[in-house]
Amino acid sequence: MVTRRVLLLSCLATPALAQDRFITLASTTSTEQSGLFGHILPLFTRATGIAVRVVALGTGQALDVGRRGDADVLLVHDRAAEDRFVEGGFGGPRRQVMYNDFVLIGPGADPAGIAMTRDVGEALRRIAGARAPFVSRGDRSGTHAAELRLWQEAGVDPVAGRGQWYREVGQGMGPALNTAAAQDAYLLSDRGTWLAFRNRQGLKVLVEGDARLLNQYGVIPVSPQRHPHVKAAEAASFVEWLIGPEGQAAIAGYRIGGEPLFFPNATDG
Repeated sequence: MVTRRVLLLSCLATPALAQDRFITLASTTSTEQSGLFGHILPLFTRATGIAVRVVALGTGQALDVGRRGDADVLLVHDRAAEDRFVEGGFGGPRRQVMYNDFVLIGPGADPAGIAMTRDVGEALRRIAGARAPFVSRGDRSGTHAAELRLWQEAGVDPVAGRGQWYREVGQGMGPALNTAAAQDAYLLSDRGTWLAFRNRQGLKVLVEGDARLLNQYGVIPVSPQRHPHVKAAEAASFVEWLIGPEGQAAIAGYRIGGEPLFFPNATDG
């Protein structure tokens, strides 16, 4: 009788102990809204017994969370900002994980006439010249940073059109896509969220394939020297799994309609 009772208590305790082993991951809305985390995180938990609690924000905000020590590890996509984070002693090392690309989305009617170009700079100049509605995330995300960089390289200051043809929503990729669909507007999206997006209405991919549209993701553990309370060992387990064979295979295996959303490339850098 005593043996049966001990076994019962042991079985009841095991899930509770497993739930106590978790890390907080600050990451981008694109990794969550694309459905990637729903695919890979249960596999990580099954392999390690470590649960993952995701805080989905724009990359700039996710890095701020890391600076405050309110996360154990980050998965983000703005290399310049990531390097500043590491150089500031807030975390590291940064490890390359995966990539996809950005695509320039717009209404099928294409009032700015960008569909015939693969040059994203020329496409943005045509949008600005036509004063065609353009939705910006405006949220300090990696996508927003990439968008601003592309405008600058195109020699266009979109701020001049703010409140007119250039409309900032201050939200994640999903809400920005919904706004563009409702307003027949152009916008820059990561391909993963676009493939998972259902409310497309008349929106289409109009510009893709420009090398400047590469979208690289990196993983960074938060520094236990800066924030002694972070779960450094568990975060290291997550990083090693993510860039290792199992994590890379899990990323490659996530598809929608047979099309991959992300391409693992941890071995490239």
